[in-house]
Amino acid sequence: MPGQDNRLKPHGFYRGAALTLLFASVLATAAATDSLPRADEEAARISTRSVASTADRDEVARAAAEAMADGKSGTEAAEDVVSRSGDRWGAVYDKGEYEEFEQALDGKYTGVGLSAKRLADGRIAASKVQPGGPAARAGIKAGDILRTVDGEPVGPRPVTEVVALLRGEGRGAGGSEDASAGTTVVLGLSRGGHEWTETLRRVSLSTDAVTLETGADGALVIKVAAFTKGTGKQIRNAVLEAPRGAGVLLDLRGNAGGLVTEAVQAASAFLDGGLVATYDIRGEQRALYADPGGDTERPVVALVDGGTMSAAELVTGALQDRGRAITVGSPTFGKGSVQMPSRLPDGSVAELTVGHYRTPAGHKVDDKGITPDLVVDERAQERARTVLSGLGGGS
Repeated sequence: MPGQDNRLKPHGFYRGAALTLLFASVLATAAATDSLPRADEEAARISTRSVASTADRDEVARAAAEAMADGKSGTEAAEDVVSRSGDRWGAVYDKGEYEEFEQALDGKYTGVGLSAKRLADGRIAASKVQPGGPAARAGIKAGDILRTVDGEPVGPRPVTEVVALLRGEGRGAGGSEDASAGTTVVLGLSRGGHEWTETLRRVSLSTDAVTLETGADGALVIKVAAFTKGTGKQIRNAVLEAPRGAGVLLDLRGNAGGLVTEAVQAASAFLDGGLVATYDIRGEQRALYADPGGDTERPVVALVDGGTMSAAELVTGALQDRGRAITVGSPTFGKGSVQMPSRLPDGSVAELTVGHYRTPAGHKVDDKGITPDLVVDERAQERARTVLSGLGGGS
């Protein structure tokens, strides 16, 4: 979720940041639909702490209602209360922004199939071109320089703003990103000294959150970009269908989280029931359990880094504490708080921190992260493959 200062940023940047960071809310959507299991007699008795620096739900709703009664923006009033509360992960979304949030958790977005990054020299370049998307059909390639969007230079802009421009955010009624589908965008590009423009039409696209690859050593590499809907089943099926004895390299680097139900199902691919995590909601302790029947025999190495956060840390902590995977890489981000959504009078949604989760062994994740079993900064994937081979998971 966006950080505590987002209310001070330009609205276009806020929407871009919302899409970039939306997976940081580990339990929000599942909690909204009451799909989080309640703790029972089997829950581990792990001490919890009260939640500091979080906004009061009733106070936020009251501020929004009072602002609306005075003819002012209820969303802005709610944002002000959340910002002043010091809730690091609290955020307020207008109706359109929350629709984008839910769309992204479904693995869908509207755009031209182009990801952007900033180069060392300050220019903006295409970092990834989605196969079959408008950008790919136009012949745009990863590494091409993006000079302008609709005639506006993008060099000085934050990457999140550039992404928002590519997706046409804020164009539709109510700010819904869906409304930008079918609209056009003109890109100014360059490659090897050649400059040209392309006019692309935005379409609805699906993200590919899980990528499978079989290495030369026979090991299965599962790269998980985010825990969107359906990723847990994809991971479980991939593990079940892998050749007997083949090891698994679970790459969670740069995974900012997603849906807790999908994260639990992903962990279940390697566990035969048992505890995945405990968490507290306003002081009430609950627990998450793996489904039975996972593969508990084949070697597993989890690859993590500082971009591994939230639901991805939940999976990492479960596999590490349960002795099911060797973790390799750099320490994870440390986002172990729980957000719950509340609908405000004007249709906007406030997501406020209400608790924190811990790994099966009771380790706190929030602000601390998870330290891998083997800490490496360089050639992490190569080291991970070596470890997996040593476990008998590759030739």
